Amino acid sequence: MGAGEFLIGGAGGIGVHQLGSMSNRHGLVAGATGTGKTVTLQVLAESFSRLGVPVFAADIKGDLSGIAAPGAPHPKIDERLAAMPVGEFSFQGCPVVFWDIFGQTGHPLRTTISEMGPLLLSSLLDLNETQGGILHACFRIADEQGLLLLDLKDLRAMLAFMAENAAQLQGTYGNIGASSVGAMQRQLLVLEEQGGDVFFGEPALALSDLMHVDFSGNGVISLLDATSLMSRSPKIYATFLLWLLSELFEQLPEVGDLDLPKMVFFFDEAHLLFDNAPKVLIDKIEQVVRLIRSKGVGIYFVTQSPSDIPDRILGQLGLKIQHALRAFTPKEQKAVRTVAESFRPNPQLDTAVVITELGVGEALVSTLDAKGRPGVVERVLVRPPQSKIGPLPPQERERIMARSPLKGRYEAALDRDSAFERLQARTREALEAARDESQEKKSAAGAGGGLDWLGGSSRRQGVAEALVKSTVRTIGSQLGRQIIRGVLGSLFGGRK
Repeated sequence: MGAGEFLIGGAGGIGVHQLGSMSNRHGLVAGATGTGKTVTLQVLAESFSRLGVPVFAADIKGDLSGIAAPGAPHPKIDERLAAMPVGEFSFQGCPVVFWDIFGQTGHPLRTTISEMGPLLLSSLLDLNETQGGILHACFRIADEQGLLLLDLKDLRAMLAFMAENAAQLQGTYGNIGASSVGAMQRQLLVLEEQGGDVFFGEPALALSDLMHVDFSGNGVISLLDATSLMSRSPKIYATFLLWLLSELFEQLPEVGDLDLPKMVFFFDEAHLLFDNAPKVLIDKIEQVVRLIRSKGVGIYFVTQSPSDIPDRILGQLGLKIQHALRAFTPKEQKAVRTVAESFRPNPQLDTAVVITELGVGEALVSTLDAKGRPGVVERVLVRPPQSKIGPLPPQERERIMARSPLKGRYEAALDRDSAFERLQARTREALEAARDESQEKKSAAGAGGGLDWLGGSSRRQGVAEALVKSTVRTIGSQLGRQIIRGVLGSLFGGRK
């Protein structure tokens, strides 16, 4: 086995290997529940880590955290190792940084409203077309007025402001119906209950903190504890991962084909990305999958059936690992035939039959050769992981978290001066200005022709200018640059 490849599995003394140079061509791990997908994900993640490639993965069921600790000998492991050319094998854990949106079992993980962008946020809130248009206008107005959208209270304040000034805004931004804004505000309350209040805010995640290599040259595995998140809001989980992927695409430079990826990204429960997703969002996902390869990032979808992935995305996945599928109904039998036809045929296998016969930990595997050509499908036993199978004991997780290099960086939430505070200040200043005008007994005409769209007199224009200048000063700081890039737009609708 070469230095730039790793063993996936084998049978009869023959091994199937994944080339590091082909690992930015993405991949798929599929199979019914209980067929061994999670262990296969663990084997892939630790293998990339051993090659020095940083990994991001989500722990959906809580049993992937054992990747941080060494495994233990077992007769079944010895039996499986004897069936493949595994070479040197030793039990060892991988360097892991734990993350948790709720900050309980890992570093808090946040992003800002501005970074998320209106398209992804519309999908997260299940907005209709009219509501989505209002949200896009909300981002545009915040951008033009230098108002940072960092957390949910900022977004609420902007929507309330738009509803109160709908008549003045209509000529530029279209109709802003009170009923539509009210429905959006209710959706924000639901999102807050699902964890949006802790997910949106600062300090926001720095992508560089997901791309570390330890002192031994092993890629650090960033492991998101998604057990609570999946029970409270699968939609937040899917939207966050998609946002993270879009940020990697936007920020990383073009590098072409490398000997090893710069990072590998696992999408477990990948069907959540596409369930009820609008066509415009699926188009964006396809664009990212197609182009992020040139940024040195490999994407690996993990799901129950390849049919969970749209065909135009499925066709871009180089590595295919197919665990057993069940075929009890005509629909399931048709799906099995479709999956079998997606592999390059092996004259020695009836792929459609084998898919239904595979045991736990067995898989049909097809990899790309050094020229990017798919190899014939092979039936293999997936190699055992070198790390612990199953969850890490809580005390061991706490020990790893206590010595994390990121300890203290994300734990304390920040609440900077943003749209909520600025709009409150504008309201106070407008009231003071009105009071001054009343005391001076100036007529509306003498005051400059009434109210402008900001809800104050024409003398209020200086406040808007001051806010813009303040925002420009904010950009001058490193943290300001990280936040303002979201205000000025994103790949999914937040960047211009």
